[in-house]
Amino acid sequence: MHLPFIITWTADPVLLELGPLQLRWYGLLFVAGFYIGYHIMKRIFRAEGAPEQHLDTLLLLTAGGTLLGARLGHVFFYNWSYYQAHLLEIPMIWKGGLASHGAAFGLFLAYWIFARFVIRRPVFWVTDRMSIPMALGGFFIRLGNLMNHEIVGLPSDLPWAFVFTRYSGEVFHVARHPVQLYESLAYLGIFAFLFYRYWRAGDGHFPGRISGWFLALLFGARFVLEYFKTSQAHFDTGGLRMGQWLSLPLIALGLYWLWRSYASRPTQTRENPSSPS
Repeated sequence: MHLPFIITWTADPVLLELGPLQLRWYGLLFVAGFYIGYHIMKRIFRAEGAPEQHLDTLLLLTAGGTLLGARLGHVFFYNWSYYQAHLLEIPMIWKGGLASHGAAFGLFLAYWIFARFVIRRPVFWVTDRMSIPMALGGFFIRLGNLMNHEIVGLPSDLPWAFVFTRYSGEVFHVARHPVQLYESLAYLGIFAFLFYRYWRAGDGHFPGRISGWFLALLFGARFVLEYFKTSQAHFDTGGLRMGQWLSLPLIALGLYWLWRSYASRPTQTRENPSSPS
């Protein structure tokens, strides 16, 4: 098949090598998501008069919840058949293998701990606000996957199809959907939507509303885009991928939180809800 407009993706996953050390694009983008997310939350804390000294604790819990949840999610949801015979490799996150569904569970636990024992506010106060930088973090992580030539799409003859020259599963150079770009742009759009809902639409006054939007939209997008991906797990059944099965309860939970928030009365959470300054 002649595809004159395909994009040959030759990006090196390694940005810089310093002797035995490597600075990889994925790690840099991962950190960039946390850095920008930290400053978004700093602005929110200032707008609401929340104690900024708790931000460092929130950052540590976010990092810990993300890495622990994402790693265990990958191990148990996607590749337990391998790891049950290689238990010592479970902590080796530098070898790759993080799952966003596991990260969602790990982060919710981390934010419950933060709400209950640190800032002493309702857990939705934390999750509603953290949903905004989390969506942006998803944007950066999927760009990291693009730089790593991983989580690739199915073969495609569309003009914007990518040939991933470093994809480990490639035998012949096959043009594929750049599904990492699809997903990253979807998450960027969700971030913009949540940012608007918080700063301009006043959704921060309704506990659970922004969290509901986050789960329903992000995992809804994930559900749809799974149809364009190569399979990431050994367990695909009933016409659905593992990622779709795992997305369904999170979508349902998000829709429930949305329904409940629209049936509730608003709470005053900040002095000036119409300005992000």
